[in-house]
Amino acid sequence: MSTKAPNPVDKYVGSRVRMRRIMLGMSQEKLGEALGLTFQQVQKYEKGTNRVGASRLQQISEILQVPVSFLFDGGPSGVKTADGFSEGASPTYVSDFLATAEGLALTRAFTRIADAKLRRSIVELVEQIAAREAAEQV
Repeated sequence: MSTKAPNPVDKYVGSRVRMRRIMLGMSQEKLGEALGLTFQQVQKYEKGTNRVGASRLQQISEILQVPVSFLFDGGPSGVKTADGFSEGASPTYVSDFLATAEGLALTRAFTRIADAKLRRSIVELVEQIAAREAAEQV
């Protein structure tokens, strides 16, 4: 039995579903109930293990209160190039980060800071910490 890697588009769409679900404070179980599925099936969608059909995508977008296009925005295109290879996947580290509880909490808190100068100082602090950590790993 061979294990096939998830398609990058399926994986990306799943990560967007997860990110939006978390943004709404919705559990996998609650989304599953709204879709008439188990939370395990929602997990498989979010990991890209199982593909989501068109009608299910429409249903998910309505439940998560976003247009279907939101689930694809910024993702890999899957367009074949002249040499037969897919176009390289766009960097997904931002959506991957936002799909985590920590990324979402940090983003929510950061956007509540009204003082632009203070926000810039926080960014500089985090950049310095990251640079120091990277230097220590060398």
